[in-house]
Amino acid sequence: MTHPAPEPASEDLLRRLAPQVLGALLRRYGHFDAAEDAVQEALLAAARQWPEEGRPRNPRGWLIRVASRRLTDQLRSEDARRRREETAAALTPRDEFVAPPPGEGRAPAEDDTLTLLFLCCRADLPAAGRIALTLRAVGGLTTAEIARALLVPEATMAQRISRAKRRIRTSPSPFGTPAETADREQEQEQEQEQEQERERERAARLADVLHVLYLIFNEGYTATSGRELQRADLATEAIRLTRAVHALLPDDGEAAGLLALMLLTDARRAARTGPDGSLVPLAEQDRTRWDRDAIAEGVALVSDALTRTPLGPYQLRAAIAAVHDEAAGDEDTDWAEILALYEVLVRLVPGPVERLGHAVAVAMVHGPRRALDLLAALDDDDHLAGHHRLEAVRAHLLEMAGDRAAARAAYAKAAGLTLSTPERRYLQSRAARIAE
Repeated sequence: MTHPAPEPASEDLLRRLAPQVLGALLRRYGHFDAAEDAVQEALLAAARQWPEEGRPRNPRGWLIRVASRRLTDQLRSEDARRRREETAAALTPRDEFVAPPPGEGRAPAEDDTLTLLFLCCRADLPAAGRIALTLRAVGGLTTAEIARALLVPEATMAQRISRAKRRIRTSPSPFGTPAETADREQEQEQEQEQEQERERERAARLADVLHVLYLIFNEGYTATSGRELQRADLATEAIRLTRAVHALLPDDGEAAGLLALMLLTDARRAARTGPDGSLVPLAEQDRTRWDRDAIAEGVALVSDALTRTPLGPYQLRAAIAAVHDEAAGDEDTDWAEILALYEVLVRLVPGPVERLGHAVAVAMVHGPRRALDLLAALDDDDHLAGHHRLEAVRAHLLEMAGDRAAARAAYAKAAGLTLSTPERRYLQSRAARIAE
């Protein structure tokens, strides 16, 4: 006997719908801060009312309707109210705010979350502000989580988000995705120089969108704080949105590469934690629990992208993940191939995280001492200084090198730096194991 799948928990549903509702309000009204406040009020109203009155047949439409009312209340003056209501009525399909008949649903004609992604990644915002604002609006991350993800102080991140919101409020711009904007702009202006400038703007916007989706996925795959190692809702939403971007731009190799990277990484999710929620490192995971369908899809995506599109960092990261996923066991991992891929990656993106991964690959091929020399160069990096991942890698390499006392101290230091409970317990257990 089969049973219908249960509805998602209201909290998960609200988290998933929040960026869609915000995107809908921004597309219709603008006013980023006011729209964000209105969405939060609508979410609170849903959290109070739905458990008692039942979930509406069209939760998204209900939230948009309630948030729109809150927003028009905030913006109301007689003349302004009439103008906004007339504009909203003209722009909004009638079924957007009306629950569908019983048994019927309505898929939105446009994914407002995707629209919100490209809105936040506008060219007239500083790059750091674009990424921070998108993580806040689309990813639902707190300012502290964004700061940790981007390796900057929380106060600095709060300022970036505030400045980005002010810029959006004072300088309206189109809300469309790159393909839509390109069509409209090409119809309006055909001059070659202007088209090249627009192409550069679209490329920069897309790069920011992909970067934000990558950060949202990373926070979902390994939460930077809290009692749980993973936030599956964030990782799943990042994959969904990346699929949408890939569908929008099927010939873009980096969009395909990022989707492949997410699928190949998320395929290991079930094996990453033990029954008690403890962290299980890659080398010790039960590979029979990996999602082979996701691995096959990811390998096909990155293989296709590598053969027909310009090489990019996400494709390289996906290729590295594919080498791990296709190995029958940890001892079968082709570390020489991984090192070769990292050598190319660090030339394209010589960032601290990439250099950290490169050091691990060097250790597996050439030994830990050479890799420890590479880590020493990262000690002065402003982004990684005092970060637990640097100390955790150092501890692993010292353990490989047989320096047990130094490894134990580095594991203990890393444990003291992380805000993730499962990571802290794992690092503490490694230190304790060496002490035995």
